[in-house]
Amino acid sequence: MERTRPDASAAPPHAGGADLFVQLAAGLAEGRDLRGLLDRLLEPVVALAGAHSGAVRLLSESGERLQLVSDIGLPNAVHRCEATVNRGCGICGDAAGARRIVWSSDLRVCAERGGDDFFGRTCSRMVAVPLQRRGRVLGVYNLFFADEAEPSPQVMALLRSVGELLGLALDNARLEAQSVRASVMQERQAMAAEIHDSIAQTLTFVKMRLPLLQDAVAEGDEARSLAYLADVRQAVGDAHGSLREIVTHFRTRIDPRGLAHALEALVARFRERNTIVLSYTNTGAPLSLSDEVQTEVFHIVQEALANIERHSQARHAWLSIEGGPLGFELRVDDDGIGARPADEQCDEGSHFGIGIMSERAQRLRGEFSVGARPGGGTRVRLAWNAAGAAS
Repeated sequence: MERTRPDASAAPPHAGGADLFVQLAAGLAEGRDLRGLLDRLLEPVVALAGAHSGAVRLLSESGERLQLVSDIGLPNAVHRCEATVNRGCGICGDAAGARRIVWSSDLRVCAERGGDDFFGRTCSRMVAVPLQRRGRVLGVYNLFFADEAEPSPQVMALLRSVGELLGLALDNARLEAQSVRASVMQERQAMAAEIHDSIAQTLTFVKMRLPLLQDAVAEGDEARSLAYLADVRQAVGDAHGSLREIVTHFRTRIDPRGLAHALEALVARFRERNTIVLSYTNTGAPLSLSDEVQTEVFHIVQEALANIERHSQARHAWLSIEGGPLGFELRVDDDGIGARPADEQCDEGSHFGIGIMSERAQRLRGEFSVGARPGGGTRVRLAWNAAGAAS
């Protein structure tokens, strides 16, 4: 059973051309589903051109195949055979390769592939119109005619204009799809950063405490065992709370009283957990920054201190923030073994954490670096402009 065919005699060629372009423009402006738009507009194009059937083919992602995405008036057998063809196949391949309209009554290639009485009998002549945008071919559309009469110049102009508009629609759809993919990837990266900063660091601390707890239990040291157990219990509670924050709000929140209080609490936790002597100075308070900026800065400090705790073998560390209305500079220093090159780092998480800090600094439009500290050890530095970061 054939799909519905339009009555070509119902309207003379290009009698409704203006209406067709209005429909095309409206569909593009409203951002409707592309395939639905093609299905809806193919019928009037067929009718205006005086054809009895038509089809739209899009290039595959690889660019090697032409895939049938919309058709009207084609027999089911032809529809199945024409579902996908090589890009260089027959008249469609000529139109795509030469980027021009191709008319032909030599339909032997189509007839051999289709194995149907359609080509050469019901269809005596076919046109292939490239769909292109900005010099790039995105597909072709075909019209099938019962006679071999040459089309008028007006019909040729109409078909060319329709091809340009459909090419615009396809290009917009492609750009939109790319934007969606980029947004999804950005969301995934943000989620990974949140999990790393708020959960992975806590679990790493638990991993470091468990051997100490095991040794204390083995030695029968009840006081140390209870102390390490309390650390593990608190860390697991923190991880659970962070996970709930991420699930509920996507990102963890810092202290509602602001960055200064959040950093003080972070420093206090670091001092409780380590023998490393941490000095903290803040000459930039009050930090009247947006919540987003404060969150980014807090997580950069959190990751820098976590790296000192895990890898530095330092005896001393320094955290300082300086600045005022125009800009700020953050430094996290230690006197440990120093930062190792990325290709020598055995801890993949550490390298991943540095990448996340760098991404956070980019969102602040700030300058970020990890390098050697004068006198030995490592320095993490972040400088950002308050007005630029808040915008």
